[in-house]
Order: sequence, then C-alpha cells, then structure tokens
Amino acid sequence: MFVVLLKFSDNKAKAGQFMAGHNEWIKRGFDDGVFLLVGSLQPNLGGGIVAHNTPLSDLQRRVNTDPFVVENVVQAEILEITPSTTDTRLDFLLD
Repeated sequence: MFVVLLKFSDNKAKAGQFMAGHNEWIKRGFDDGVFLLVGSLQPNLGGGIVAHNTPLSDLQRRVNTDPFVVENVVQAEILEITPSTTDTRLDFLLD
C-alpha cells in the first residue's frame, strides 16, 4: 500500500489550468481499483492519495502522468507501507 503526497510547487498558481486533466487522472485511479482515498493536504499544501493493488513501478508511472506532476504544479513523493495490523474494515490491505 502507498501514500502519495502531491505537494504544491512554485507553479501552484497554474493548478486551475490543469484541474480538469488532474480530476480525470484521479477518476482513472479509482476506476482502475488503485486509489482508495484522495484528499487535500491541509492547510492548502496540495493533495494526498492512498493507493494499493499495484506495484511501486506502476504507481510511479501513473503518478508521472498526472498533469499536475507533468506541469510541475506539484512535487510527488510516494511512501510505501507494508501493513501488518489493521482495523478489521481494512483487512483487505493485508493480502
């Protein structure tokens, strides 16, 4: 499982220009069963994603196609977590 941090860069002001493509990219992540959660980093620092069901190399390729990453609106960081204990509602992450 992964946490993807998309932190705003100096090009943050260009976010509006690429928002439609970024939202389509997010939708594809959910449609493909890779994204579990997407939300904003507070206070107004960028976004975060919880992803699973994909190898790191595939997730890196996916993240690199985000229009926000391509246009340097955000800088991406991927953190890999190997779950060992979960709330029973998240047991699917242990597979």
